[in-house]
Amino acid sequence: MSTILVTGPTGNVGKHVVSKLAEAGLAVRALVRDPSRARLPAGVEVVSGDLTAPETLEPALRDVEAVFLIWPGFAAETAEPVVAAVAKHARRVVYLSADVAELAEDEEPALFHQELERLIRRTGMAWTFLRPSGFATNTLGWAGQIRQGVVRWPYGEASRSLIHEEDIAAVAVHVLTSGGHAGAAYVITGPERLTQAEQVRIIGEATGREVRWEELPPETAREELLAAWGDPEFVDGAPAAQGSSVAQGSSVECRMAESSSAGCSTSARMRLDMNRAVRMAVPLRVTSLTSTRPRLVATSTRRPARVATTS
Repeated sequence: MSTILVTGPTGNVGKHVVSKLAEAGLAVRALVRDPSRARLPAGVEVVSGDLTAPETLEPALRDVEAVFLIWPGFAAETAEPVVAAVAKHARRVVYLSADVAELAEDEEPALFHQELERLIRRTGMAWTFLRPSGFATNTLGWAGQIRQGVVRWPYGEASRSLIHEEDIAAVAVHVLTSGGHAGAAYVITGPERLTQAEQVRIIGEATGREVRWEELPPETAREELLAAWGDPEFVDGAPAAQGSSVAQGSSVECRMAESSSAGCSTSARMRLDMNRAVRMAVPLRVTSLTSTRPRLVATSTRRPARVATTS
């Protein structure tokens, strides 16, 4: 049986990829820094290794047919040897990227995702890039402020179509286990575009609290992000991207394609996750966790494509 290596298997997306592959009865290998701390489904082979230390990857890559690659951090210092090691062993790679612009061959990458994509393209492996428009899980960063009743952040009118991490994982599993995806860059969006202020209002409704948005100067937010993330280049890029989406918004691509037999319920799961995060500190009454079962969108920026329903 062909083995699929999953990197980042305990993270927001990777844990769902591992679980779905294991439930399907496939041979799954999980790359972790410390196997003794990993809590993964029964039957998953756990192997020690670190993407920031390419010399540790050989045992994990042995006899692997495909790799689901999630890059750790915001820089790509070790990307070239890691990608080379993957290409030495695997026939194909599915890389969790971001909704980034395509680069001309002579253009300098502005983000590490673009650098990773370029390195992968040059290997000769069959590749697929997944480009989510916005992670719903990132709104959990507001949990503390939600408990206080006010969220202070820049660009309240910046809008994105958020996607739940389990829906991203459903697309990844479909691509890993079916053919026809080589050379595709799939943009994955949620069912609708919401401003940040609207997201806060919806989360307040789901958690039974009145929560308001308060605009924060971008320079103040930069100081907070720099303290949290530590990478000036990435920190400067994040608010700038939010600022540009005030005018442009983020797209909601073609209508629509189910990605898993369980269906996709990004909005409902986003509200449930935030409700749990807020309730960790303050018991709250949930007023609504209903879902219209929005469906996941996946399109290709290279050629028309749809992610079909998996059984």
